[in-house]
Amino acid sequence: MNKRFKQHTSVISTLIMVFCLAISAMACKKETSSSDSARTILFVGNSLTYTNDLPAIIVRLGKEKGIEIKTEVIAYPNYALEDHWNDGRLQDLVAKNKYDFVVVQQGPSSQNDGRIMLQDYGARIKTLCDTHKSKLAFFMVWPALANIGTFDGVIKNYSDAATATNSLLCPVGQVWKKYFEDTNDYSYYGPDMFHPSEKGTEVAAKIIFDTLF
Repeated sequence: MNKRFKQHTSVISTLIMVFCLAISAMACKKETSSSDSARTILFVGNSLTYTNDLPAIIVRLGKEKGIEIKTEVIAYPNYALEDHWNDGRLQDLVAKNKYDFVVVQQGPSSQNDGRIMLQDYGARIKTLCDTHKSKLAFFMVWPALANIGTFDGVIKNYSDAATATNSLLCPVGQVWKKYFEDTNDYSYYGPDMFHPSEKGTEVAAKIIFDTLF
């Protein structure tokens, strides 16, 4: 009886071990699947991107829609696409991480030098993205309230850069302009009347999210 009992106990122990290994494997598979299904975005820009943490709002919008989003940000005060390109970090990150989307912005760029920079470095970044299977998106920004008369130039130059590179366009500036014209409400601007208020960032994030997803 004692021998039979030991054999029976051994069989049960083996079954328990197999069951635990199976559960562990399923958990690992689920975790890997979740990680693999996450959508990745690299944000490249300046203070118009990092003010009020726009990327974090897009992560939150994704959760509300059942989309897991992971973001990385390289954004510094007064940086243009040329500055990011010359730093080289942009190229290293895109090559290493192969993001689903690369979202870029610089200053309003309503003047000719800004237009040239958007198209020149936008084209270089597009080639980089194509090489590493990432989709490029231009985050169209807006002018300061003091320069509101340049809005059409901002819209045109960002639109043309996206068209020329066959990239996505997140038309935030265009939406802002229409809202201002329709309501005469400038609450999308923060206290300095250039950087976005929290409301303005929420609107920008929603437009970018809807463009990408």
